[in-house]
Amino acid sequence: MKKVAVVLLTLSAVLLAGCNTVHGFGKDVEKAGEAIQRKTN
Repeated sequence: MKKVAVVLLTLSAVLLAGCNTVHGFGKDVEKAGEAIQRKTN
């Protein structure tokens, strides 16, 4: 039971700390998609 609690706590901390990183990654993916659209037109 303790292992599950530790895993959940660690996962929560990583997700909360990674919010800015995920947001930045989303912007990068969006820019890549726009570049692909420009190339296909």
